[in-house]
Amino acid sequence: MNRAVFLDRDGVLNEERGYLHRVEEVVIFPGAGAALKRLQDAGFLLFIVTNQSGIGRGYFTVEDMHRIHAHLWAELGRDGVRFEEVYFALESPEQPSRGRKPSPQFLFDARDGHGIDLAQSYMVGDKLIDLECGWNAGVKRSLLVRTGYGAETERQARGELSRAIVLDDLPSAARWILAQSR
Repeated sequence: MNRAVFLDRDGVLNEERGYLHRVEEVVIFPGAGAALKRLQDAGFLLFIVTNQSGIGRGYFTVEDMHRIHAHLWAELGRDGVRFEEVYFALESPEQPSRGRKPSPQFLFDARDGHGIDLAQSYMVGDKLIDLECGWNAGVKRSLLVRTGYGAETERQARGELSRAIVLDDLPSAARWILAQSR
């Protein structure tokens, strides 16, 4: 069985831009590539799990999202980072959705398709629904980063974060995960 780190996209890997759909607006957080590479080198498979409701709301297209992902892969690939798969929910919150977080379905799909041991894996996000997705799937720990909406989530959901690890950013989360896996 493989270990994995599941990552929300906006606010974790790159700056939150509110319905990001233009490549020229992508700003990857400093140190993200190196942090992901360290996790990968330690044997973790990397997955992105993202809600992209802007598609369901008609703000942008699936093709726009794929262009963003291609750009992220190219930029993070310069650091040797490789994602196994990107799982995305394109529905708006009021539409039925198989995988929209906090649903754990995409983590179950990764478990079944990539031989992931969820109990030895981690979820990293900047919103409570990201953490809940990990908890619902039975990951070892869900980590909240203070980037993106994370600092606001920390202020507003203190009581619900008792099971979470709260860290400043993705490099801090990677260091914490690696320290736990030694």
